[in-house]
Amino acid sequence: MQLLDWLIVGGYVVATLALGVYLARRASGSMEDFFVSGRSLPWWLAGTSMAATTFSIDTPLYIAGVVGTRGLAGNWEWWAFAVGHVVMIYVFARLWRRSSIVTDAELIELRYGGQSAAWLRGIKAFLFAVPINCIGISYIMLAAVKVIGALQIWEGFGIATGELVWGMDPKLLSVIGVSILVLLYAGFAGLWGVVATDFFQFFLGLFGAIIVAWFAIRSPDVGGLAGLVSKAQAQTDFDVLAFIPVVRDPKGFLGLGWSTFAGISASTFFAYVGLQWWTFRRSDGGGEFIQRLAAAKDEAEAEKAAWFFNIMNYVVRTWPWVLVALAALVLYPELDDPELGYPKLMLDFLPVGILGLVVASLVAAFMSTVSTLINWGASYLTNDLYLRFMNPEASQTQLVAAGRVASVVITVLGATAAFFAEDVATVFRLVIAIGTGPGVVLILRWFWWRINAWAELAAMLAGFFVGLFTTVLPVLTIDDFGLRLLVITLSTAAIWITVMYLTPPESEATLEQFYRKVRPGGPGWKRQRAVTGLAPIQSLRTALIQTSGAVCLLFGLMLGTGAVLLLQPRLAVAMGLLAIVGGVILAKQRRKRRHRAETGSL
Repeated sequence: MQLLDWLIVGGYVVATLALGVYLARRASGSMEDFFVSGRSLPWWLAGTSMAATTFSIDTPLYIAGVVGTRGLAGNWEWWAFAVGHVVMIYVFARLWRRSSIVTDAELIELRYGGQSAAWLRGIKAFLFAVPINCIGISYIMLAAVKVIGALQIWEGFGIATGELVWGMDPKLLSVIGVSILVLLYAGFAGLWGVVATDFFQFFLGLFGAIIVAWFAIRSPDVGGLAGLVSKAQAQTDFDVLAFIPVVRDPKGFLGLGWSTFAGISASTFFAYVGLQWWTFRRSDGGGEFIQRLAAAKDEAEAEKAAWFFNIMNYVVRTWPWVLVALAALVLYPELDDPELGYPKLMLDFLPVGILGLVVASLVAAFMSTVSTLINWGASYLTNDLYLRFMNPEASQTQLVAAGRVASVVITVLGATAAFFAEDVATVFRLVIAIGTGPGVVLILRWFWWRINAWAELAAMLAGFFVGLFTTVLPVLTIDDFGLRLLVITLSTAAIWITVMYLTPPESEATLEQFYRKVRPGGPGWKRQRAVTGLAPIQSLRTALIQTSGAVCLLFGLMLGTGAVLLLQPRLAVAMGLLAIVGGVILAKQRRKRRHRAETGSL
């Protein structure tokens, strides 16, 4: 890092803070202004912010580690969530926007009633705001510490490795300093400050990833895309470039028999694609994404925002990371920690000025995600704990002040959790494990009247504790990740189904109120439809058909793009055809939807 590099990074940080301070006025009017931007976000800003949230400083490190140890197919650990994110577009985006909530926990007392709903809302708000959210912040901070160490920033100031500054590890001190800067604009400007800075941070982060990939692949030691493909394959004893982690058996039927799985186990792969996305705690789109959808101008804008996020997150952003990970595998085959391949490539191949720009892009990625998690966690503490249970008569001024105090609390707790994190991929899997199990209940509560508050509470607590006991505490050690997810899912299901049938359903008044407000489709609300005389606003059957087309389109585009870059023409053609099929299904459903809107039918 030279003087020019530091000037670029410093200029970016100052500009971000200035934008946050400028937008502080827009967040000071009310709690809705602070946490959901007054429900006035355009789709492109909401969608970009969703994409920026999923791109942090940990992401390129995580993917470098995944590709280096499990091959390209290891990315199904996060690619599989694309199915749930597509379901969010057509099934849940409009439902969430119509519910007019500030946090997803607030939906609980719209869907359920009585003391059980109050308990569920409070417990969920605490679990999501503190342990789950702060674990997420911790692995982002861990990645930042790794990057600072790999870039040898403090060594450039004459501070030797292992030397303390003010009695503290200088790398951790750097992360705390940047977190304080994030807190300044996230705490003052609320969601407006977060999404506005996200817009610039996302595209800067994407540009940085493309720059690193460009310089690494052009290296003579890599030799362009053709050299990357051949040399990366030579570095492993399994097919590192396989999109599906199977070794084909030439003696099998038509040569298509599957003899072994390579890179990841068969149970883990099938858990990714067939289990993880619908059992996770965000199966209905909950979490930070709902905050963005609730902040959108209307239901149509929420749907477009969800689509834009999916394209940017899976089709566009996947491949610069993967190319960099493969280049690191070629150039540093003996690297003990594959996650450090990304920052090492930056140091070795980027010239002065460009290095500063890419470091600024990583700072941007860090700030965008941490600011989102701070604001999201603070929204639970303010709306679902302080306002709901501690001060129900709080004025809007008090609520904004409480939101800013809660932002400080979340930041401090997240930094504390960072002390206990060890590596990015392990903590990422921990987040998945403790959030697996309640997904089925979260989906069914929208479409089946019989789901009650006790069932959701049981699913949430069971998923959290079974995940904890099988991941962190050695009560039941399950080394295979796929088997662990299956055990968590089945155990959680047995508990919540039992609890649901042992407890009474929600009152008719509560169910009718929810149906009038949201008007979901499907067969699970026949009685409420008959009583209220209100038809559902969207057809569940149509939404599922659209979802199937969108899944084909999204995965066809994503995998087809990768097949082109990795010189696999047959797969590229097949994925192109899949994308065309998906596009045709969506176009046909769009015409039908327009016709129904014109005729007034569902």
